[in-house]
Amino acid sequence: MAVLDGTMRAVVVHGAGDLRLEHRDVPAPGPGEVAIAVRYGGICGSDLHYWRHGAVGEFRVREPLVLGHEVAGTVHALGDGVESVTVGAPVTVHPATPCGACRQCLGGRPNICPNARYLGSAARFPHVQGGFADVLVVREDQVIALPAGLDLRRAAVVEPASVAWHAVRQLGDARDSRVLVTGAGPIGCLVVSALRAAGAAEIVVTDVHPEPLAVAAALGATRTVLVGDGTDDLTADAAIESSGSPAGFNTCLRAVDRGGLVVGLGLLPPGDSPIAANLIVTRELRVVGSFRFDREPGDVLAALSDGRLAVDPVITQVVPLDALGDAFPLAGDPTRSCKVLLDFAGGTP
Repeated sequence: MAVLDGTMRAVVVHGAGDLRLEHRDVPAPGPGEVAIAVRYGGICGSDLHYWRHGAVGEFRVREPLVLGHEVAGTVHALGDGVESVTVGAPVTVHPATPCGACRQCLGGRPNICPNARYLGSAARFPHVQGGFADVLVVREDQVIALPAGLDLRRAAVVEPASVAWHAVRQLGDARDSRVLVTGAGPIGCLVVSALRAAGAAEIVVTDVHPEPLAVAAALGATRTVLVGDGTDDLTADAAIESSGSPAGFNTCLRAVDRGGLVVGLGLLPPGDSPIAANLIVTRELRVVGSFRFDREPGDVLAALSDGRLAVDPVITQVVPLDALGDAFPLAGDPTRSCKVLLDFAGGTP
């Protein structure tokens, strides 16, 4: 952590192509809050969209926004009344704060709460400032203590791994099944690892680039297919669509066996998407969505601790915060990287 004279560094987007490393006042935790000294922050696809386009879907940047929601670090300071963690403890963060009062929250599905706030998101105004800063203040119930021995580098991918774990959970019992995964980005590769932990017998992965497929193979994919080489022979009991493309979704609909299940995980472009919906009817397919996660971080941390969930191949680069100008283009190039972490340790305050 680089803090000098009460100021800290923060990664702030002001609009399309306008990403800055700024100095801001160090926040102090209020009652029931925890200040975290961030060590690592994973660059997510949504961060890349805000950097490139100034928006994620319909959510446009309307004020300077601190990016980032995949973070790990140590407890820096405690607000009044906080007793669940101690200063210096290694932690990660649940980035969502559901309302707790809507039908979805009361029904046990807070991950689809329509009123939820998410770190580093422009979905609401004022925006929810994110975690790419030397110090992040969050509510006590967002802080997740790490198991003994789990290093912060791996803990930085608990958030995307929880997204993947939730998607695999949407399949039900994946043991001994053949599952197709379309898209081998960071989430798709973590889906492969979660499927392996869930006991899937065969995991077939498709992508448009060979480099991400190599990562998927390192995580346990039993077959990788480069799109363009032919996907007509793909067959599966179930599929998880993680590319966020209509073409990937159609591949899933065509590949799953009659009566099979397709989990939509990758966010499709805004508006209507052309998909082969008639196959859902004629093959009596089940199609379900998978959005974010709820309590999955606990399962992910346990699986990381006992070695059931592999994540190291996903983390392809760790870039010092001072090299921010290199980090985002690197993270946005799937031929050069999978998951890129920003390292907040040291650097120029």
